[in-house]
Amino acid sequence: MSDFFVPRVGGILSADIAVPEHDREVRFYSRVLGTGERPLWREDLMNDLGMPVIGLGPQGPELAELPLQWMPHVQVADVGASAARAVALGGTELMHGRADDGTSQWAVLLDPNGAAFGLIPVVAPEDIPRPEGAPSGEAAPGRITWVDLTVPDASATRDFYRQVVGWSVRDVAMEDGGEPYADYSMLGGDGDSAAGICHARGVNAGLPPVWMIYLPVGDLAESLRRVEEEGGKIVVARQGDDGSPAYAVIQDPVGARLALLPG
Repeated sequence: MSDFFVPRVGGILSADIAVPEHDREVRFYSRVLGTGERPLWREDLMNDLGMPVIGLGPQGPELAELPLQWMPHVQVADVGASAARAVALGGTELMHGRADDGTSQWAVLLDPNGAAFGLIPVVAPEDIPRPEGAPSGEAAPGRITWVDLTVPDASATRDFYRQVVGWSVRDVAMEDGGEPYADYSMLGGDGDSAAGICHARGVNAGLPPVWMIYLPVGDLAESLRRVEEEGGKIVVARQGDDGSPAYAVIQDPVGARLALLPG
């Protein structure tokens, strides 16, 4: 992901989730994400520039079929065609929004592994909010810095998303117990990396088959302390060479998982 919001096939603008215990969940995320001297996220979970990146909604009856997973919204050339391909390839359509004329506007699906994701049209550049002074590139605050999916059969999953989203692929050399293998960097329409699809082995062994969103925080050590204080769990935590936290997968109080990184 090379910029804050990028209009391109395969680009991921945002993610959302519908949860029970909504008030508790809002408190959890506002505290966990709101660390550091200048927090990257506001209490309403928009970024500190007031731009919507992640959405946390209550799980009412109309959303009861949605799994407790953070769902990335992927831009595609044709929502209806992509949704139909997903179903034909073994996926499941959960929701499909259409305009009055029947044109597909968005869809929510499960891939064959049960990982949830959303499809939206490619966003026009003029429709992307960019407040004056908003930075671009990797330093942009309060954004999804990466998404990846860890599954037993990464090759089959790679091919599913190539056909559904239109991603192309670059192999990423990996090693497990001295045995080389490849994970996959999925490339958007501009040729830049948009997501990762990984085998459930090596450093990724034990991760659930859900799309993992990576969110930056101002003070990772303090965020992890608040995770446990607010009823969440630290699933995986890795340290940098200096012993400070470098990366963590966490579970929120209702069981949804995501990753945190230093901002």
